[in-house]
Amino acid sequence: MPQKIYLVGAGITGWEGFGPKAQEVIAKADLLIGHQRHLDIFPDFKGKKQELGDLSIMLESLKNSELRTVILGSGDPNFFGIARFLLRNLPKERIEIFPNVTSVQYAFARIKEPWDDAVFISVHGRGMGRAVDRIVASEKVAILTDANNTPAAIANELINRGAEGYDAWLCEDLGMPGEKFTKTDVRGLLNLKHSELNILILIKTWEPNLVHYPLIGIEDDEFATAKKLITKQEVRAVTLAKLRLQDDLVMWDIGAGSGSVSIEASNLMPNGRVFALEKNSQYLVFLRDNLKKFVARNVMLVEGFAPEGLEDLPEPDRVFIGGSGGMLEEIIEAVDRRLKPEGVIVLNAVTLDTLTKSVEFLEDHGYTVEVTCVNIAKTRGLTEYKMFESHNPVYIVAATKETE
Repeated sequence: MPQKIYLVGAGITGWEGFGPKAQEVIAKADLLIGHQRHLDIFPDFKGKKQELGDLSIMLESLKNSELRTVILGSGDPNFFGIARFLLRNLPKERIEIFPNVTSVQYAFARIKEPWDDAVFISVHGRGMGRAVDRIVASEKVAILTDANNTPAAIANELINRGAEGYDAWLCEDLGMPGEKFTKTDVRGLLNLKHSELNILILIKTWEPNLVHYPLIGIEDDEFATAKKLITKQEVRAVTLAKLRLQDDLVMWDIGAGSGSVSIEASNLMPNGRVFALEKNSQYLVFLRDNLKKFVARNVMLVEGFAPEGLEDLPEPDRVFIGGSGGMLEEIIEAVDRRLKPEGVIVLNAVTLDTLTKSVEFLEDHGYTVEVTCVNIAKTRGLTEYKMFESHNPVYIVAATKETE
């Protein structure tokens, strides 16, 4: 009959050891599996020792093993450890876990920083793209790195995103005689030599003042813009509603102008990615200023002219067309080729020509189209009285792509 498998976490050497129950389980084991540095902790173990290798290869023997087996891991096996794989492939009733203090807990304790509000990310043996998306959306983050996704490589990605506003702690060789904690900033990581055994902790040092800059409904005058060419606050709110944003989507903002839609969209989906496409050199100056002012860390500025500038962007879930430069049909064609099923296109039309052309073209491409006419009138002072002043109506076209 298959025996239980015990996952026992090893703590930070010299800081805390195994608990009495974990020691008892290890003492009664027939087979002890772990990395050599963990096996060396138990020189007097009387059973069989086996170095931890490829778990997928070991899995078959574990499934039917009649040996009382203990697998040693680092810290908490449930925290980016071997528990995930074994729980997914073996009956849970066969597994018992004895967690220990993780290296991340130890690192936060040593730099004297609370960690209950931190986000934990591993780029160990994984791609870095989605990890960076989560980093830029986080206030405090601990990152498990590897030989390729180094602290310097992560710093370079953050700089490219304009997300440099972090204190950085490089925590090396934890629990060893030469353990080291270095505080720097994101750019300081670029040339900082590091041990292969490291954890990177990033703590945000600046953020927009949400009393003045809400997530949605930022006053038009807060945005730097040319000739007051901006999607107005009330129209912007309806536009964002029609985009039906979710937290982790990819959005294109074509003809981003001042970036007001991109910035508020990024606030509403902090784990998403927004690509603000703009070619006009005059607008680019204001767009960069606004992205910096509102700390839009997950908005990537793309200097390009649609539709050519869209080719290298990831496939979008949502697209807002704020300006087309007379290339509306070509842009919709290009977007249609890349937009994911059930994706949404929203565009704002101020002329009947643009409205008619866009609706016909989108319906011809099989989209379900809804048009909302937004008429805004706002009060303005007139001596001791107030009167309403009407703005030009805006037609908000929302088109949903049918599933394939």
